[in-house]
Amino acid sequence: MPNIQSSINFGLVNIPVRVNPIIRNNDTSFNQLHDKCFSRINYIKFCPKCNTKIKETEIIKGYQYEKDDYIVFEKEELNKLKPENEKEIDIISFVSLDEIDPIYFEKSYDIDVEGKGKAYYLFCEALKKTKLVALAKTVIGSKFYYVILRFSNQNIIMTTLYFEEEVNIRKDEVNHNINDKELELAMKLITSLKGKFEPDKYKDEYQNNIKKAIEDKVNGKKVKGVKKKSKKQISDLMEALEKSLKK
Repeated sequence: MPNIQSSINFGLVNIPVRVNPIIRNNDTSFNQLHDKCFSRINYIKFCPKCNTKIKETEIIKGYQYEKDDYIVFEKEELNKLKPENEKEIDIISFVSLDEIDPIYFEKSYDIDVEGKGKAYYLFCEALKKTKLVALAKTVIGSKFYYVILRFSNQNIIMTTLYFEEEVNIRKDEVNHNINDKELELAMKLITSLKGKFEPDKYKDEYQNNIKKAIEDKVNGKKVKGVKKKSKKQISDLMEALEKSLKK
């Protein structure tokens, strides 16, 4: 969904913007083929009751409230339920980014400036100086979201948030009787592995292997598997920590 026209409502200030997805799928795309003739498989929408193929224009949305009982919604009815100002990004409040658990982060978008953009750059500078992020609400496609707007590298990044009911976190309150020596060794191991977050160095090894295998197959070569190292499992926690530190 490139170049979605929108605007940020910041008090009485309205900032026209374009919303662009940042993330692109890195997965290698495979087609499903018939193993006998290598023809691509087609997916046909079919009604088993009428025993007939269905056109896209014949499909409506229904909600199953009891087994095999549906209530039907027309497109116009669903449109009536959308929030007001659905094409805008309405700021609700400003919060510290540290208050938001990253588990709530879903998808990020680049918020590009529309027109001259003085209000946009003023908003950027205000976020930068206050070190706060804007909590807002908007609609993307047909889905309602709460989002955060944060300053990053001279522009604004918008990240959609999962709702509380979408996040399933298991709460573990069991006392595992961790002793001081185990904790000390675990902390030493963490410190020894401390580094910097360098995303340009993190490569998708599996996708790279698939692309190499595709190239080999096209050139008539045999696909070579990845050599997997066997790891010895150590059941004793103290022994595992001590050997990890030595390694």
